[in-house]
Formats: sequence, structure tokens, C-alpha cells
Amino acid sequence: GFSMSTYDVTSRSIYLRWPKFSGASSYRVTATAVNTVGHSLLAHFSDVTLKGTLTSLIPNTIYAIQAEAIDKNGLILAETQIMQSTAPDIPVIDQAYSKLSNSITVEWRAVPGATGYLLTAQDGDSFTETVVTSSPGTVTGLKPATLYRITVRSINSGGKSQPSPFRKVKTVLAAPVLLVSSPSCDSIAVSWKAVYMAAGFSVSLVRSDGLGRMLKENTTNTSLIFTNLDPGTLYTIKAYAWNVNGIPGDDFTYNQRTSPKAPVDVEVAFNSDALRAIVSWMPTEGALTYSVTASSGLLKLKCNTSSASCVVPSLQCGSEYYVSVTAYNDAGSSKPTDAVSLKTIPCAPVNVSIEEDEPGHLLVSWSSVNFGHYYVAFVKSDDGLEVHCNTSHTQCHFQSDCGFTYFISVFAYNKAGQSPLGDVFNYTTAPCCPGDVRVAVVSGDTLRVTWAPVRGAEVYETRAAGGNGEVLCNDTAAACTLSALRCDTRYDITVYSFSEARGSNTSCAPKRVATAPCSPEIKNISKEALSVVSVHWQPNNKEATYVVTARGAAGLWHCTSSGNSCTLINLPCGSAFSVSAIARSPAGQSLPSYSVPLETAPCCPNELILTQVTQSVTNISWSVGMGAQTYVMMLESPKGQAKCHTLQNYCLLGCITCGTNYTVSLKAISETGLTSSCAYQGYSSSACCPSGVKLYRLGNNGIRVYWRAADETINYNTDLHGSKGNFTCTPSSGLSHCDITEIPCGDVYTVVVSPVTEKGPKLTSCPKKIYS
Repeated sequence: GFSMSTYDVTSRSIYLRWPKFSGASSYRVTATAVNTVGHSLLAHFSDVTLKGTLTSLIPNTIYAIQAEAIDKNGLILAETQIMQSTAPDIPVIDQAYSKLSNSITVEWRAVPGATGYLLTAQDGDSFTETVVTSSPGTVTGLKPATLYRITVRSINSGGKSQPSPFRKVKTVLAAPVLLVSSPSCDSIAVSWKAVYMAAGFSVSLVRSDGLGRMLKENTTNTSLIFTNLDPGTLYTIKAYAWNVNGIPGDDFTYNQRTSPKAPVDVEVAFNSDALRAIVSWMPTEGALTYSVTASSGLLKLKCNTSSASCVVPSLQCGSEYYVSVTAYNDAGSSKPTDAVSLKTIPCAPVNVSIEEDEPGHLLVSWSSVNFGHYYVAFVKSDDGLEVHCNTSHTQCHFQSDCGFTYFISVFAYNKAGQSPLGDVFNYTTAPCCPGDVRVAVVSGDTLRVTWAPVRGAEVYETRAAGGNGEVLCNDTAAACTLSALRCDTRYDITVYSFSEARGSNTSCAPKRVATAPCSPEIKNISKEALSVVSVHWQPNNKEATYVVTARGAAGLWHCTSSGNSCTLINLPCGSAFSVSAIARSPAGQSLPSYSVPLETAPCCPNELILTQVTQSVTNISWSVGMGAQTYVMMLESPKGQAKCHTLQNYCLLGCITCGTNYTVSLKAISETGLTSSCAYQGYSSSACCPSGVKLYRLGNNGIRVYWRAADETINYNTDLHGSKGNFTCTPSSGLSHCDITEIPCGDVYTVVVSPVTEKGPKLTSCPKKIYS
């Protein structure tokens, strides 16, 4: 529980301490040099002393140190031992000096066993220490122009020696802190603050590349200026202060470049973008960067570069800029070059207006612009054709066509080039007037108008003016039907073309067209003769020819008149017709009138056959009469008449008087009651049969026939008919009997006496006699 430790070691002393040990009345410390024979040291300490110092030791020597706690009886209560080396011997300073304002350098002789040295610089109560391994050593972090006490202590693993005898050394003056600038391209200005304890200053200047001679100035001031230097050249400036003894202090080195010279041969040109200027110049010695300034009024544009050219963007059109170039380096800037005038391209003309002062001519006008020497107006039509006009004025005339859209742009020009593209205006001319207008008459109140489509037309309006009014038709197609017009009226037909952009072309010429005649109205039809009728109508057209048509199964019959009636002739009998009328004029043909029915009287039968059936009955037959439904047959004579009314085409008439001449007439009656009276050749009934016929035998093979004649002028004929033969006897004129001989016997005969007719068959209706 007993221990010992050191708390300081010097070259010849070791400082010890230990804790109080219970029962101890004193302490005994023995130090024995380990590597030195016969050298030991003994020291006693009372019980109240708990630390002690061993002195008169050998420097740089290892000692075995033993401490013993002893009671009052001299007995050793406890003991402990440590090994401790003394510090090296005290160094001796050979010299100490200051070359820098913040340090002092010390030189000394080496001390055996020393592994390092502690340098101490003391300024009053402040210390600055530095540990070095050998001589010389430098203490840094000192104050300029300050007197210090310098000591050196040697160090090993055991500790530090006592300080060496001190030396007093004063640090040199601080270096002046230079403020350097190049106020012009051939001068450098140097200034500094006053340096503590300085009596004067020395400033030198030389080109950093070693060329040229050195310039040196001594001064007691705190500023000076070097002139006649090379522009844009790097110079090295060195300055230091000295004290009253002429000892120089720290020097301060600064590299400073003179500001560059203003560039020369400044040229300004436009690149492909006429609002970007390329500024170029000859490079200037020592210039690191260049700044180009383009000024126009209060507006300033800049561009910076490290090369010998620069592009100034965002120039404004129609402006004059003054361009200057300034060279820069770390020293500052050169003077700006003399300003070069730069006029930009003119701005695009504004207030562009397009007028069609007359059809086919466009007037393009605009406002003049700054720096615009001349103008070019371009007019491009929507079919790709482009024309232009060069002028120094503010307007141009162009030919234009109807129905085109023109795109107009105006540029201003000067030496700098062409103005930017301004607004592109479009102007659409009125659509063309429709061509090849054709009008077809559809009816008296309708016209069909067609035309060839034209450029620029989106809608067409067809206008018919006339008849105390107007009729309009709008359509996108190139055709229009005008209806509800007045017949037989002259109209001015105009086809207008419209476009949304320009409206209507009002210069289209009208076409005068007359509508077809009005339809006539048949007032009545009168029969003039059997196959002739007159048709009457109300004339309702100014100049028209009327055509009346009778249409039926039998065919067509026409008549023409410019008045109010015409006559249809040679109409076939027994036919039904539909009669209508139309009006014709150069404008066309009217619609037909309402039809009026017409029926002609039935046809008289072409054939009439009369056959005497009996002496008082006649059979009459005839061919069919066209259109007849019933017939009235009549035979008339002074002795009376015979008549029949029948649906058939034959009739038996009785009560006929023999030997009488009759007139023959027939009436053919239609279903509607129309009657045709037909007259034929007269008819003579057969002669009357004889009366009182008697038969007388003339032997076995003959017979005589007697009769009484109805008229002395009539001749008779006797016929004898039997199974064995027929026999005829014709007596001489005026006789009333006849003999028939050589007839076979034994037969039954029929005997008929009939009047003899000049032509035609014999009358078979006379009474018959039987003779056996």
C-alpha cells in the first residue's frame, strides 16, 4: 500500500512525492546511479513531509530510487522503488537572432543524451515555446519589433533541464502589407499602412519574366507610383521596412499586372442573324477578358469573352448602337475604345393595310420605319405564285385576281440587311362572278340555273328580279332552281358568289331571261262540222303561239294559232279525244292546259245489205259503225215508212209494200247520245206476186199455169220443182199464162209464179202450188 512517484525532473534534480503511511514517523529516500559505480544519494524526511527533492544528481543518468516508511523505533514499515532518469545537461546558447518579424532563430551546442530541446521566448509575462530536435531552432508566432528573452532547455525521457542562460533578441520589423493597383495601363500604384518602429521603406519592382531592369524606390512615405511600365505585363513588387539602425524587416512580395491597353482595330459586323453583332479586335497584351458594350440611349448591351471577338445578342431593330471594347485583367480595365457606330436592321414595317381600290388592283401601304432605306413587299397567292415590289416609298400596287387569297409581307432594308419578318397579312379578294351561266326553262314558273364553279366562292346566290318582285336561291352547289316565278315574264337572272372572308362580288352581270308562257285555259269546244271542231281559249300571254292537241286512240290531231281559237279538222268519227292546249314562245313551252274531253259522232256503217225475205218483210244488215252503240234503221216511201231501233247491226223491217221505191236512212247513236244520220242508196221492194194462180193439165207431160198480174208492166216467171227435175217457163211480155211441157209424169211438183227482176235473186216468197 505504499507508493512513490515523480512530478518533475531536471538535469540534476528529481522531485518526488508519496502518500502518508500509517505509523511512519519518517521517510528515507535512496537514489543509486544504475550505470555509475559508487554514486548514490540518501535523504531523510519527517513524517509530515510527503514530497522531497533529490539534488546534486548526474545529468542524463538513470537512478534507482527507493523510498522507506520508518516508524519511531527505526523499523521499516514499508518500502517502494522506481527507476528515474535525470534530464540532460543545460544547453549553452551560441547565438540568437531574428530574420523574420514573427520568429527568432537560436543556435546552441548539442547536449549529450538530449532527444529534444525546448525553446522559450518570453515577452514580459507571455511565453512562446517551441520543441525542436536539434540546433538551430526557431521560435515562431512572435510579435514584430519586440524584445524577447530566449532560453533553451534540453529534453530526454526523464524530463527537461533547467533553462539555459537567456539571450535578449528583438524581432525585426513587420513587412508592410501592400495595396497594389494599376490605375492605368502603364503604371502601378503601391500603398501600405505604417509599420511599427519603421524608419523608412524600400520598394522594388521588376517584370516577372525577368526582362527589363529593376526599379527601386526608398521612401519614408506609405505610398508611391511606378510609371512608364509595359501595359498588361506582370510585375513582381517587393517591399520591406527598416528601423533606425537600418536593419531591414520582413519583405512583402506581390505580383501585379498592369491593366491592359485599349484594344485596336475594332470591327463590327452582323452574323446570319441580323440582330446579333460580331465585334472583333486585335488582342491586347496582358488582357484576360474583354467586355463589349453596345449603347443605345439608356439601353446597354454587354458581352464578355476571353477571345478576340464577341457576339452581342438581342439587338433591337431600327436602332443605332455605339460599340466600344474594354480589355480586362486582374489589375483592372483598359480605357474603352473609341465608339464605333452600328445601325441595326430596320424593324418590320407596321400599320400594313391592304385595300382593293378597284377590282383587280391591290394597294398595300405601311408606315415608314427608322433606318429603312427601301422596302420590298411580297404578295403570294394561295396557288403558290409570288410577286414583289421594290420601292423607297410606303406603298405598292399589285394586280389581283378574283377568288384568291393573298399573303402579304413587307420587309424594310438598309445596309445592315433585311428587317425581321413582321406580321403576315392575308387578303381574300371577292370571289369571281360565276361564268357560263345557263338558264333552262323547266316550266312557266320554274327556271333551272346552272353555272361553272368559280374560285373563292363558298355560297352562291341566284337572284331573279322581275314581275314586281324578287326570288332568291342560296346554295353551295353550282346550280339552283328558281320556282314560284310568274309565267310569261322577263326576269334579270344574276348569280352572285359569296365568301366568308370578303362577302359578295357585286359586279356580276345579270342575264335577261323570260319564263315559259302561261298555260292557256280552254273555254269551250264547238263542233263546226262532222269532222271539224273549234277550240276556244283565254289568251294569257303577250307573245305566244298556241298549239291545241286532240289525243285519242285514233291518234293525234293538232291545230295552231296565235289568237284565241283554232280549228281541228279531219277528226275521225266515232272517236274519243282529250283536248289540251299549250303555249309556245322563244322562252319555251307552257305546261298543258287542263284537258277537255271531246267525242265525235259515231261513224256511219260503210256497208248496208237489204234482203227481201218476204213480199212484206225485208232483212237489213250493216257493218259496225265506229262509236255507235244503237242504230235506228228507216225505210220511207210515199206509201209509208218502216223503222227499227236496235243494238245489233241488222234489223227485220215488216209492212213493206211490194213494188215500191224506198229511201234508206240510218242513224248511228253513241253511248252519250251523239247521232250520225247516214243516207244510203234508195231501195225498191220486189214486184208484187201474181194472184189467182191456177194450174191446168196439158196431157200426161204438160201443164199450163194461169195468173192474174198485179201490174201489167210486170213480167213473171214460172218455176216447177220436182224430184225428177226443175223446169222454168218465161212467157212473152204481157201474157199471164205459161205452158210447161215434157215434164216427167208420176211426180209431185211445186209451182211458183214470181215476178221477174232485172237483177238479184228471184223472189221466193210468192205462194206455191202443188201439182201431181
